[in-house]
Amino acid sequence: MRVISGKIRGLKLNPPKDQSVRPTTDRVKESLFNIINSYVMDSNVLDLFSGSGSLGIECLSRGAKHCVFSDLSKDSINIIKSNIKKARLESESTVINKDYKNVISEMGIKRNKFDIIMIDPPYYEGLFIDCIERIDNNNILSEDGIIVVEHDKKDELPEQIGNIIKIKEKKYGITILSFYKLDVEDCDE
Repeated sequence: MRVISGKIRGLKLNPPKDQSVRPTTDRVKESLFNIINSYVMDSNVLDLFSGSGSLGIECLSRGAKHCVFSDLSKDSINIIKSNIKKARLESESTVINKDYKNVISEMGIKRNKFDIIMIDPPYYEGLFIDCIERIDNNNILSEDGIIVVEHDKKDELPEQIGNIIKIKEKKYGITILSFYKLDVEDCDE
């Protein structure tokens, strides 16, 4: 597991010890960042279910301004913190050890807006739609922002969830990346 591009390209990250955490493969990560590259520079990022922190760290390496990493697992939080320290990205990072519901609510209360929101929960737990509904209800996605959902090909995600619409879907073996944005026309009504 390594950073594939940017100012800390090639840095090896500490992998999660928990076998239930499955890091995004380099192939999928490279494809993901080819798609969202135009969103990354100077962005605010929310990496929900961070695991090892590799996606948020990749954003910071590529020029994101700040990343909020969140995970409920204490073990994952320790790995995230060690990877952030290894990458020397402490000043651009916030790490939160809370449930995704609390994190999204807290960000909404603080009126934080994110240009990129990564959702990569444990597969088969059915959290995708609830996450996106909460993001929409708490108004934390910036007007031009993007949500990236990594999920198993068995999980069919809807075309629209509240004011958020699917704009693209890419398949990589058993992994699918779904991309969502605000439906600005619906928001203006």
